[in-house]
Amino acid sequence: MTESGLPLAGLRVLDISSFIAAPAAAVVLGDWGADVIKIEGPDGDANRRIMHDSSNYPKGEVNYPWQMDSRNKRSLVLDLKQPPARAALDRLIATSDVLVCNFPPPVRDKLRLTYDDVKQVNPKLIYASLTGYGESGPDRDRPGFDVTAYFARSGLLDAQRYEGGPPGVPVPAQGDRATAMTLVSAILMALIHRMKTGEGSWVGTSLLGNGLWSCGVIAQAALVGAYLPHRPPPDRPRSALGTIYRTSDDRWLQLTIVREDKMWPGICETIGCPELLDDPRFATVEERRKRSGELATILGKAFASRDYEHWRKTMSAHGITFGVISRPQDVPDDAQAVACGAIVDTAIPEMPRTLANPIRLGFAEQQIAKPAPALGQHSDQILAEAGLSRDEIASLRASGAIR
Repeated sequence: MTESGLPLAGLRVLDISSFIAAPAAAVVLGDWGADVIKIEGPDGDANRRIMHDSSNYPKGEVNYPWQMDSRNKRSLVLDLKQPPARAALDRLIATSDVLVCNFPPPVRDKLRLTYDDVKQVNPKLIYASLTGYGESGPDRDRPGFDVTAYFARSGLLDAQRYEGGPPGVPVPAQGDRATAMTLVSAILMALIHRMKTGEGSWVGTSLLGNGLWSCGVIAQAALVGAYLPHRPPPDRPRSALGTIYRTSDDRWLQLTIVREDKMWPGICETIGCPELLDDPRFATVEERRKRSGELATILGKAFASRDYEHWRKTMSAHGITFGVISRPQDVPDDAQAVACGAIVDTAIPEMPRTLANPIRLGFAEQQIAKPAPALGQHSDQILAEAGLSRDEIASLRASGAIR
C-alpha cells in the first residue's frame, strides 16, 4: 500500500477520526507514503455526506470532500462499542506506528481509546490527539469545530470585521486544514523521538491553540494590553496604500505597500497622477495616513477606470506590491497554482485534479492521489493482515462488529 521511494513508506497509521482536521493530517501522511487505515463506525465518517448535509458546501456531482480528505486510505468498519470489535482493534494497534484520534475525551474514555489504554497494547505507538479546546481545562470535553474553536474563540472573527458590522463567517474547514499541518508536525517530531529513544509518545494539538497562533499579532497584543479598533470601511481605511480597490471589470485588488516612501512615486505614476507627488496633503507617510479617506477616494476612482489586466501589467511594470483577490472560479485556471505544485493530477476518474498538501521536498514527490475508499471496502484485507483468521472475521461480521 506504499511506494518505497517515499519518506513515510512502511509506516502504518490508524485514522480513528472524523471530519476534518485529524483526517486531513492522515491524508498528508498518506501522501508521503504511509499506509493509512481509515477506521469508521457502521454509519461511516460524516465527511462522506457533508457536501449534501451542509448548506455551506458547494454542491456537485463529485463527492469532492470525501475524495480530498480520504484519498490513498483503506477503510475498515468497526463498531467499537462491541467488545469483539474493540479486541480486533487492539490487534491492529499492536502492529501500527501512529494512531490519530479526535474523539472528545469522554468518548475516548468510554471506548478505552485514551493514550494510557493503547500504550499498554503497543508502547512504541505514537498517539496523535486533536481536540477542539485542549486536553485540560473547563472546556476540554466540549466538541469543537473550526468555526467555533479556531475562529470564534480565538478572536479571529472579531479581529477581521469592519466597525459596526457583524463578525465574518469563514469558509468550511479553513481552520481545520491549517490545524492538520500542526498535527502532522507533531507526529513527525514524535517519530524522530522514537528513532532516538525507541519510545512511543502522546502528541497533540487543538483548534483553539491553532486559532490563537494564527491570530498571533492581535492575540499577543491583547496579552500586553494593546488593542486595535475594528477595521474602518474601505472608504476611510487606516492606510490608503494598504487596502482594497475595485477595477472596472468588477475585480478587486489588494494594495500592500510597506515601504511607502520608496513606492509612493511609483503609485502616482501607475495611476497616471504624477501631480500627487507635489501635493502637500500627501507629502509624507504621516500626512497620507491623516488623509487616508481623501487618498482612498482618488485611488478608488483611478482603479475603477480600467480593468484588472491593465492594472496587473502596469503595477508589475512599476514594481508595486499588490495581489488580485481571486474568486473560487479562478482557481482551476490559475497557472501559477499548477506550476508550483499546489494543484496536481490524480488517479481518481471523476476528480482528475486535486489540491496537493503544501509540503515540498527536494528528495521526493507526493504520491498521486488514488480514490477514497467505499465504506468497509478493505475490512477483510486489513483484519487478515492483523492476523485474524477467516473464521474470526466471519464471526465478527455475523455479530455486526465489523462490516
